[in-house]
Amino acid sequence: MSLYVDIEKDLSSFKLKAKFEEENKVLGFLGESGSGKSMTLKCIAGLETPTKGKIILNNRVLFDSDKKINLSTQERKVGFLFQNYALFPHMTVTQNIEIGLSHIKKEERHAVLKNYISRLRIEGLENRYPWQLSGGQQQRVALARALSTSPDILLLDEPFSALDYHLRGSMEKELINILKEYNGQAIFVTHDREEAYRVCDNIIVYDKGTSMPKRNVQDLFDFPKSFPEAKITGCKNISSIKRIDNKTIYCENWGIELKLNKNINKEAKFMGIREKYIHIADEKDCNTVEVTIKNVIENPFSYTISAINHNYEISNSIELEVNKTIKNISTGDKILIKFEVDKVFLY
Repeated sequence: MSLYVDIEKDLSSFKLKAKFEEENKVLGFLGESGSGKSMTLKCIAGLETPTKGKIILNNRVLFDSDKKINLSTQERKVGFLFQNYALFPHMTVTQNIEIGLSHIKKEERHAVLKNYISRLRIEGLENRYPWQLSGGQQQRVALARALSTSPDILLLDEPFSALDYHLRGSMEKELINILKEYNGQAIFVTHDREEAYRVCDNIIVYDKGTSMPKRNVQDLFDFPKSFPEAKITGCKNISSIKRIDNKTIYCENWGIELKLNKNINKEAKFMGIREKYIHIADEKDCNTVEVTIKNVIENPFSYTISAINHNYEISNSIELEVNKTIKNISTGDKILIKFEVDKVFLY
């Protein structure tokens, strides 16, 4: 299974530019609301028409502006799970699932229906209407409908956004198991970085309508290569830098010098490090600095500390996450912090 997308679409608020390839992996689109993720899905599905470009699925051309090819949604063999599930309110669960199966014989249609009702654990709901279902049940029915036609590609547009928080964990596990069994291409759209990390194999970050280069999910979170990637994956400690020598940088936002264990690319202009890789230290060395605590936020299992370098007048805040086993942390205290320099990324 393979997907090739290279499209542009002129919109009132921005210009969509999406270019990527994927082969038989769960591909995630991660970005802020309005960044072009859902519009790309709609273009792949044939619900929207790009201004120009190509979309090729399994060597079958779905769209080619030069050759005037633009297959209908029905011809594209797409399964689409919408944010609000888009179930037909006047149809029962059975009727909603069977809507795309009218072309096959009754016996075969019944077998497919029975299979997906069992797989998605919606037995006993066959004759209910969408308004009689919970959010989780509606999602299962919508997913059964999307999968029942054996689509070549499954498009999932923020499938958990309409669910209550307590339902998301169980539904996410179910979806991951379903995607493991699914033989087609799958695209998962979200603005939740933790969902993207758990569900996807590869991720494309969207920034202001433009798709950035595809990244392996682990590489993306460990070593972002741009400010949009660092920001959307939750990195709060970012500083402009000056290169002192081959392995030493000066972090201009904090007034801190760090000695790294790797050679520094001369083109690098910024560095980043996640909160969990900055620790409270007992003694000073080349990668420690004394800071003043400006704020302490209590989380369920940790504290988030915001601190500044009190020896640097224009210091921005540095954030670190510490375990609750560390006691007596208060605003105004001076502490020594150490940077885990192996976890510093540069771009």
